[in-house]
Amino acid sequence: MPGYILTGAPGSGKTAILRHLELDGHPVVEEAATDVIALRQALGRPEPWREPDFAERVLDLQRRRRRRAEMFGDDVVFHDRSPVCTLALCRHLGMTPPSALLDEIEGMTTERTVFFVRNQGFVEATAARRISFEESLVFERVHELTYREAGFDLVDVPAGPLATRVAAIKQAVDRLRAARVRT
Repeated sequence: MPGYILTGAPGSGKTAILRHLELDGHPVVEEAATDVIALRQALGRPEPWREPDFAERVLDLQRRRRRRAEMFGDDVVFHDRSPVCTLALCRHLGMTPPSALLDEIEGMTTERTVFFVRNQGFVEATAARRISFEESLVFERVHELTYREAGFDLVDVPAGPLATRVAAIKQAVDRLRAARVRT
C-alpha cells in the first residue's frame, strides 16, 4: 500500500489538506492524538497528554487505523501523522517514549516519504491544541529533527493557499510513483 505521511506543527493546515485529498478520492488515515485527547477530556481528564499512558493510547489507535487502511490495496493513502509524530510529542513534553512506540517506528517500512506541512504563521487554540505560536515553532523543529533522525525523506510543503499546497503534494506523489516505476 503506497502511503504518505502528512506532518507538521499543530495548526499548520494538515487536516484541511487531508480533507481536500479525501474529497478528491484518496483514502486517508485520521490523526489519533487529537481523538485520544477529545475522548479523555470528555471523560473528565483535562490534560490527557500528561498521563503516563498517553503515548500508548495514541499508538494503539494509530495501529488500528493503519490496519484498516490496508484494505485500500494499491491506492495511495495519506496518513495524518504517524508514530514518529508521537515520538516527537514525547520528546517535546519531556516524556520517556514507550518501547512499543520505538519498536513501531523501527518496523515502519512502507511510508518513508513525509510531507512536512509548514506553519501558516499563526495557531488557533482548540480544546486539544493549547499551544502558542512560539511553542508551535519549537514543536515544528522537534518534529523535523525526529523524522530526519528516524531516516525519513521530508518533502517541504510551504505555507500558502490550500489548493496550492494540495496540488504540490499531488505533483510530488506523481513524481515519486513515477520514480519507483523506473527503478
